Amino acid sequence: MRSPIHRPGISATALGRLAVRCGIEAGFRDARGKDIVTRPETQVRLLNGMGVKAETEQQACSVLDEVDRAAWQSCLPSVIVAPDEDGVCTIEAILPAGARVLQWRVQLENGAEQSGSLAVAGLELVDRDDRCGAEKRRLRLRDLPQGYHRLHLPELSAETSLIVTPKSCWLPDRLWKGLGLWGIAVQLPLLRSARNWGIGDFSDLAELGKIAAKHGCGLIGVNPLHQMYLDAPEQASPYSPATRLYLNELYIDVPNIPEFAHCQDAQQVIQSPAFQIALKECRAAPLVDYSAAAVLKIKILRILFRAFAAGTNQARKDAFCHFRATHGESLERSAIFQVLRQHFSSDDPKRADWRRWPQEFQDAGSQAVGRFAEEHQGEVDFLVWLQFIADEQLEAAARSLAKSCIAIGLYRDLAVGCDRLGAETWANADAFLNHAAVGAPPDIFNPAGQNWDLPPFQPDALRSEAYFSFIQLVRANMRYAGGLRIDHVMGLQHLYCIPDGEEPSRGAYVRYPIDDLVGILALESQRHRCLVVGEDLGTVPDGLREKMADANILSYRVLFFEQDGDTGEFTMPGEYPRLAVAVAGNHDLATLRGWWEARDLDLKASLGLYPSEYEITAQRDRRGRDREAILKAFRSQGVLPRDEEISVEQFAFAAYKFLAHTGSVLVVAQLDDMTGEIDPVNVPGTSQEHPNWRRKYQMTLEGLASDDAPWRIVEILTALRGMARGV
Repeated sequence: MRSPIHRPGISATALGRLAVRCGIEAGFRDARGKDIVTRPETQVRLLNGMGVKAETEQQACSVLDEVDRAAWQSCLPSVIVAPDEDGVCTIEAILPAGARVLQWRVQLENGAEQSGSLAVAGLELVDRDDRCGAEKRRLRLRDLPQGYHRLHLPELSAETSLIVTPKSCWLPDRLWKGLGLWGIAVQLPLLRSARNWGIGDFSDLAELGKIAAKHGCGLIGVNPLHQMYLDAPEQASPYSPATRLYLNELYIDVPNIPEFAHCQDAQQVIQSPAFQIALKECRAAPLVDYSAAAVLKIKILRILFRAFAAGTNQARKDAFCHFRATHGESLERSAIFQVLRQHFSSDDPKRADWRRWPQEFQDAGSQAVGRFAEEHQGEVDFLVWLQFIADEQLEAAARSLAKSCIAIGLYRDLAVGCDRLGAETWANADAFLNHAAVGAPPDIFNPAGQNWDLPPFQPDALRSEAYFSFIQLVRANMRYAGGLRIDHVMGLQHLYCIPDGEEPSRGAYVRYPIDDLVGILALESQRHRCLVVGEDLGTVPDGLREKMADANILSYRVLFFEQDGDTGEFTMPGEYPRLAVAVAGNHDLATLRGWWEARDLDLKASLGLYPSEYEITAQRDRRGRDREAILKAFRSQGVLPRDEEISVEQFAFAAYKFLAHTGSVLVVAQLDDMTGEIDPVNVPGTSQEHPNWRRKYQMTLEGLASDDAPWRIVEILTALRGMARGV
């Protein structure tokens, strides 16, 4: 499906010009090729959400004039992201007309300084404003190291954040040489093992790595590991977390905490008959019971925390204090939020929404919040300790993957947004666009459009804070990772934003500073030695994939989406881009078995996701045509025999053989396909109607270790791409 095309145009109204100036795109071309113009009322509401009041043409004219004047009154913007071009980085500054010599000084992030002077007459003139007697000139500074610095122009009393970035993201040498790798994508909470507590944990992740390494696997991909709500564990979608900066505490392997070995109180509780019965029920359940698992884990974790606090192991306490100090205010606010939320919602569940708290508690930096934290210091300490333990165990899992010779290691996932009611928005409210949600415009597959109910970042706020919120996110999710998948990577360029209370069709695209964000991604990628994958499915704006390729951001290519919309023919392996991850599906799509047997269509029909019998029939007809087309593609590549009846197992094997022959540097198999799952992990458009994020894998980790059957589907990947060692 081709994407909507951004066509900003030149608006005849002051409101329209102001909206475009503030990043609200004037329109786009939809999936049917129709040009959609952003409604004035949508412009007004999104501008209001940005803190810009312009409900009339007169107000819009006045604000535009203020914006224009401000642009020439500030010598330097609040942040400059400058690519390192062979030792030269270029910046622009507003200088007074007639200036002759410009002194500059850069305070480097390591504390050192570099300085110099430039003859203004020799600087390239970009623009001038005769009204205020100012000129915009281009400065070229040489030999600055890549990193986060501070630029000063002393004579003009001007300074700004200067971020010098590499041209591209990191890639392992093996991928540079065109030698492909393959990996496995897994939903961590759905893993089953004889020792976990009914939900997959970080020790299961390490164990899966040991098993997979023996078969040549080069990476283990996981769902977003973001922090959720301990007081509402059934809110299980990892793509709508409380915050993306910290980890889900339910992934902690409780008996693997160092204090457990010496804590008789915890061991006695676990060995009690009632606890053992509950534990066996959790393990045996076909669906993850998040609430039951949370009750069991939190009960023992509290006992272990008391043992930690009362203990004499100074090395452990020093490690905890170091972790706490390193993460600072951000970590404290995340913990305080959880305590506040439980406090206010205990009497009224509606007050789980922090916007319903008393006004003085809605500001994370208020004195009232500070006093509350002091009064509940013990609970805050406990929640910070949980993050310390989760971080410790994730690091151990990553080390285990490396020790097992998993070449890239852990491949993490960064969700496009967070829950608007969560810690991330409360702790950093100014960074988000008010009264709007991210979604998607109407298209062929979703004629009503989509509202994901995720708050978007406010572009100007990001710039004002020198992209601190974005940098925090990237760093937090590259931690211990060799790869990071950016969910809905189009958000680096623009997001479809829907004013609160409106239908998805009444939204607009809001533009983001893509060059700056990609530069920061590249800098953090190189520093963390972490490759970057952009999930570029759906409405991909023109030029984005080219920018991704230039920056070594891998495209995310799904087998069933690589299809010509006119002919229905599937893309051949040789036509897949090299800088890509080729996959057969993901958490939102049918498993291979489900797709082949059209079980996903049956499921969606039973859930009422199709508006009519006609639509159900149309979907089934299309699936029939797609089956014939994919079989034709497979047979043309020799991965299936001709003129034979095909079983679902043969179809699954053929799909991965087909992907193995692509030129893409990575192929990632779904554990769901290896274990023959039928139902998808998640059905978009449902919440309570279907047990999303709960269906466990049919096979346990012990079964995966002892049974060769699930690994036969990926044998061809090892055969064609080799073992994953030596990267």
